[in-house]
Amino acid sequence: MSFNTFGHLFRFTTWGESHGPAIGATVDGCPPGIVLSEADIQPWLDRRRPGQNRMMTQRQEADAVRILSGVFEGRTTGTPIQLLIENTDQRSKDYGEIAHAFRPGHADIAYHLKYGLRDHRGGGRSSARETASRVAAGGVARQVLAALAPEVRITGYMVRMGEQEIDRNRFDPDEIARNDFWCPDAETAVQWADTLDFLRTKDHNSVGAVIEVVASGVPAGLGAPLYSKLDSDLAAAMMSINAVKGVEIGEGMAAATLTGRDNADEIVGVRDGQPVFATNHAGGILGGISTGQDIVVRFAVKPTSSILSPRRSIREDGSAIDLVTKGRHDPCVGIRAVPVGEAMMALVLADHLLLDRGQTGGRRGQIG
Repeated sequence: MSFNTFGHLFRFTTWGESHGPAIGATVDGCPPGIVLSEADIQPWLDRRRPGQNRMMTQRQEADAVRILSGVFEGRTTGTPIQLLIENTDQRSKDYGEIAHAFRPGHADIAYHLKYGLRDHRGGGRSSARETASRVAAGGVARQVLAALAPEVRITGYMVRMGEQEIDRNRFDPDEIARNDFWCPDAETAVQWADTLDFLRTKDHNSVGAVIEVVASGVPAGLGAPLYSKLDSDLAAAMMSINAVKGVEIGEGMAAATLTGRDNADEIVGVRDGQPVFATNHAGGILGGISTGQDIVVRFAVKPTSSILSPRRSIREDGSAIDLVTKGRHDPCVGIRAVPVGEAMMALVLADHLLLDRGQTGGRRGQIG
């Protein structure tokens, strides 16, 4: 098995390579009758598209999506939806020198050890270029959510770049779309710009980041107690994104520093038949099931391994080499990971919404 498919009922399969003629996704399990056009998907791809500012790779791709199947007269038919994104600005010659050498920090050596061959042009299947397919599939998931759970809102943003973290006292949701970092803190965004300019132009280096994705308006009852927990599927979804090395829900790792009294989210009342919680340390999920509170997920993205500073490595014949990775690369891949994290949140929520409809029919326990 090649494991290119994600999801239970609402499933998507991505295909294609970074320097192939095209990439895309096949979305299966979408309910019929959902309003869907290319114009519904394109804005999400535009947010992830490379080359939009100096903080990103300068590869120029329109990332224009085409729907090849599964839609008739503006609505989904219930059959597989095929999404196509052409690659138009590949520069495979940039990778000629690493055809028989392994880039440190990349998947090159792991692919070689597993398969005995690899597509060295931009990393092939391991390239972050694959995430455009996820964002396209996420656009379909958002349309499903808009039809079946219109209160759901998904917002992603960067909260840390390297050692510099946002000040949550200055958190301004309107600021997220105003800067190049999807940063909700205007002052920190200015600091990040200075830091990344230095790393990119003078230090020939890169830096990691932490992204937070919040889904509000999620109905209570999504998920299952054990092997299809909402939080375990969210963790798997975020961890599957290229370069992600850690995922946490709610307090996450910080929960280990709290006492039981501090960590327990007290239930302080009922509003419109739903419980009211004093805090949200659990990140909106208890026992694998959503509580109706905001779903809060964070994931850490490692520094881009493609840098102009020489790093020690080996060739396929075992000989030593000091390797400099040429080409066009993101100095902080976390920036473009924000819309990818949002897409994966949408895909998991759409999947679990359909799973819940199949198991419970939407029935819920009553309070009061």
